[in-house]
Amino acid sequence: MARGPQIGDPAPDFELESSEGRIHLTDWLQHGAVLLVFYPGDDSPVCTNQLCDYRDHLGEFGELGVQVIGINSQSLESHRTFAKKYDLDFPLVADPQRNTCRAYDAAGLFGMTRRSIFLIDRSGIVRYCRTDLPVFRRTARELKTIIADLKLESA
Repeated sequence: MARGPQIGDPAPDFELESSEGRIHLTDWLQHGAVLLVFYPGDDSPVCTNQLCDYRDHLGEFGELGVQVIGINSQSLESHRTFAKKYDLDFPLVADPQRNTCRAYDAAGLFGMTRRSIFLIDRSGIVRYCRTDLPVFRRTARELKTIIADLKLESA
């Protein structure tokens, strides 16, 4: 069974296209921590609620020094449509080959992405990780408490 990075492990780097252009994780970490959100599907009920919740609290994440990036194996076109429909103002990364999903052990069955969250600090180390069943998700409120308790180094 594959094993993704755990707390204290280096986060696997990636460079992929997103709804907002090319994303290279290492470059983003120069500007602050990253909350990497693996989610099963664009425009599905639980994922839409999850990502809209994060959108609504993006400023608060920013105050904690954290940037949000969503990722799954769907196409760039799907991500752009989904982001525009819900005014998601953070990048949605397309991983159609599922290499990044596999590196984080977020590649589920039948091409789906497992709902997982990784908080990566500026030095590229995983500080928090969690995988949930498809119908469950971490709320922005829960994540903000976790992030605040970790006392990440600010930008």
